[in-house]
Formats: sequence, structure tokens, C-alpha cells
Amino acid sequence: MPIGPVDGQQVPRFAGPATFARLPRLDEVSRADVAIVGLPFDAGVSYRPGARFGPAHIRASSRLLRPYHPAVGVSPFASLQVADAGDLALNPFSIDEALGAARDGITALAQDGATVVGLGGDHTLALPALRALAALHGPLAVLHFDAHLDTWDTYFGAPYTHGTPFRRASEEGLIDQERSMHVGIRGPLYSAADLDDDSRLGFAVIRADDYETDGVARAVERMRRRLAGGPVYVSVDIDVLDPSAAPGTGTPEAGGLTSRELLHSLRGLAPTGDQAGLDVVGIDVVEVAPAYDHAEITGIAAAHVVYDLLAVLAATRG
Repeated sequence: MPIGPVDGQQVPRFAGPATFARLPRLDEVSRADVAIVGLPFDAGVSYRPGARFGPAHIRASSRLLRPYHPAVGVSPFASLQVADAGDLALNPFSIDEALGAARDGITALAQDGATVVGLGGDHTLALPALRALAALHGPLAVLHFDAHLDTWDTYFGAPYTHGTPFRRASEEGLIDQERSMHVGIRGPLYSAADLDDDSRLGFAVIRADDYETDGVARAVERMRRRLAGGPVYVSVDIDVLDPSAAPGTGTPEAGGLTSRELLHSLRGLAPTGDQAGLDVVGIDVVEVAPAYDHAEITGIAAAHVVYDLLAVLAATRG
């Protein structure tokens, strides 16, 4: 029987452990189906820093989560043993060392049988996660929610930044180039060649504007069709949301998704009717920078993103 979160009817939500959703620590359970791990690192950012404080902020913002998810119809903490694995120690002065430590830490958790949910931290950390999980599962379909493509080559000559992880992942053979997709892309680019490079690297695109013209249901249909047939890694940069819904991030872009559109899109990955749920084997939620987050708007959105993906895992796994 899984050990769930502290009962909000017994301990007020502003008290209790400082873990995600007030869940048990990893060392308090015999095994974990899902391990939530903090990735406090932001040496790869190109604009506003501060995402190194994101994991603690998301945890603090998760206190209001409750056990039953009515939209998906599951109690994820009752059917999955979810535990908080704390934070990985990532060198703030060496991107190379931090990437290696993140890969090793995620590998250790995944080899113990847990689906790893990374709380960022900046988006550079998607690369070591993909290195770890592709070694276990083979090339992964990447479902990437973001305002930005993150398939640029370098920044100031640096190959490992928060704008380059999916280019490196594609070049290293970590992703399934027939099944990967960006969602929520918008804003200015450096040139039209950015889109050509991105397509060559294996990504289809659902733009933020497509949500306006086609709606959420059509976006979900396109995701499911593209991603079906194998393991999926879900990477959510919180700046996929409009700055009105997520001001606490490093590179905000106008014209983004609402939190309702994002959560509905994630729930669309769950089983429905005669359609199976997608095989999600890894997750990250990144780029939460609390210094810019008044009233916990961004932290609360990020916590709900994690919760909805946990509900998808619970529904898919029965």
C-alpha cells in the first residue's frame, strides 16, 4: 500500500514536511514508482537567472494539492508510490560537471525502477535526463512544451545551454526523430533557418497560435498521433505559459498558453475511450525562477503540471 501525503485534514497545509505535495521522502519508503528530484541549477541561462531556486519553490507551491484528481478520475498517490528524492548536488560553476552529476543521479533513480520527475532548474538539464533514460529505453519521443525551440547550436560558442539541449540530444541519437514534437512555440526567432534546422533535427511543431485557431482538442489529437508507439519523455518549460500565467521565469514571451490549456493538453495523454495512455517514462518541469514570481502564480502552475502528469501515469498504469 503506497504511503501518501500528509493528511490535510490532520495537519494544516502550511505545515508538515517540505517535500513535494508533502509526500514521503525516498528514504522513508521501501521502493518508489515515481521519484521526484530537484535539479537546482541555472548556469545555462541566457537571460534572467534564478531557476536554481525553482525546486524549493515548486515544492512550497504544491502544498495545496489534494489526493483525488477528478478530471482524470484517479488518486495518483494511492495507486503509485510517489516519493521525494531531494535535490541533486550540481556544480554551479561547471556546466560539464553538472550535466554528468545530473545524468548519474537520474540513472541511479531510474535503475531502481522509478519514473523520474525532475524539478528544475534550467532547461539545460533535459539533456542529461535524456542521456540517462535513452540508455535504458533507447531513443525517446520528446514532447516538449515551451515558448522556444531549444534546438539552437551554441550561445557565445557554448554548446551546452538552456537553448541547446534538444539539438545535442538529436545529434547524440537520444530522441526518436519520427515521433518528437514541440508545443506552444511562439515569439521572434534569429532567422527562418531556425525552423528549418529544427525540422531536420526531428521535431514537429504545434504553435501557440494553433491553440487559438484549432483549439485544444485538435492539439491533443496531433500530439497523440505523433507520439504513439513507444516511450515518451515530457519536458515542460514553464514559459510555455503566457507571462500572465507564469511571470516567474527567465525568458518570458507574450502570447502563450493559459494554464487551463496546458493542463488540458497534459490530461489528453491519459487513456480515453478505446485509446491507451502514452508511455511516459520521464518528466521534467523547468525554468521556474521564484524571484520574479509574485503570489506564487508560477510555482502553483508548475506544481499542478507535475500533479496532472502524475495522474496520467496513474491512469495509464491502471
